[in-house]
Amino acid sequence: MNSFSWQRAVVKVGSALIAPEGNECSGRYLLALARFITASREQGKEVILVSSGSVAAGRGKVSSGQYKVKVRQNPSIAEKQAMAAIGQNIMMANWQRFFDFPCAQVLLTADDLRDRTRYVNIKNTLREIINHHALPIVNENDTVAVNELKVGDNDNLGAYTALVAQADTLIICSDIDGLYTSDPRKNKDATLIPVVESIDSTIYGLAGGAGTSVGTGGMRTKIEAADKCINSGIQTLIVNGRHGETFDALLAGKVPGTLFKAMRTPSNARRLWLTHTLKTAGRIIIDKGAKVALIEQGASLLPSGIAGIEGNFAQGEAVEIVCENQAVAKGLSLYNAKDLILIKGKKSKDIASVLGYETTNVAVHRDDMVLL
Repeated sequence: MNSFSWQRAVVKVGSALIAPEGNECSGRYLLALARFITASREQGKEVILVSSGSVAAGRGKVSSGQYKVKVRQNPSIAEKQAMAAIGQNIMMANWQRFFDFPCAQVLLTADDLRDRTRYVNIKNTLREIINHHALPIVNENDTVAVNELKVGDNDNLGAYTALVAQADTLIICSDIDGLYTSDPRKNKDATLIPVVESIDSTIYGLAGGAGTSVGTGGMRTKIEAADKCINSGIQTLIVNGRHGETFDALLAGKVPGTLFKAMRTPSNARRLWLTHTLKTAGRIIIDKGAKVALIEQGASLLPSGIAGIEGNFAQGEAVEIVCENQAVAKGLSLYNAKDLILIKGKKSKDIASVLGYETTNVAVHRDDMVLL
């Protein structure tokens, strides 16, 4: 086994471990993990948990007991949101019974992560929860999130949590030992890949589909999560959470699965937020001169370097900056799309006369931009 060290880890646990039968929370696979969390905290380390299971817990409650409600095979979004609302407390109570310190519930949507103010508030809240010796338990706020506001799977939510919490490690607990050369469920000759130095199309090619009917994430979402993290200096592990010996090995500083090595030291928090969390609302096409200014001179993007606009984005929304069909940067636009169409290619001194007003002579400021 490969060795690793860590100080602050995000541990992601999926529905296959929390609700193995698909309709209620269970402690079958969680006791060994709970012992790992407790022992790690006693060593002075910090743990944040990302937990699935609320929908599965709610499904079990609404289809049993005094008020039986027949649950369809493919429930609607509203039905799933009701199940999540009912099951959230059950899922939290299931975790709390393993610990003699408080558990703190943190519910997020993708929109919370995309808004810079809320993103910073999340970071501060997680820090204070840890400072008060409680265990943060993060889940997507399924009761209110709609498709366009959903992260969609808790593997990527685990990655976003690791980024916002400035963790050094993401541990993804799965029902499989790690990343294999092929699907071990179908190919008995598949072999475990103990270390991944970098993630490319070959690694993505090894990803299969979703492993269970309960969760939404398969191996691909785990690789996506690892990709976000290792490029931001956060090492990522995929391990089998169904085996108690997995957590004994982790406590001993060993990796009983696949280790995705961090590729660089962590960048500043704003850069991580711009790179990984913000969803772009449009594109700004720039000329070669502007590309050189951005990359080689560290300049802001001026309207004079803009050749075209795609999308109907608002002021303050994120845009992709493109030159010759290649993404150059990502940043926050200081003008909306309609105004940028009017001032593209114009000199800074001409902005006020074209628009009738001028707030800034910059389209995307360097401080609000990250090169890709």
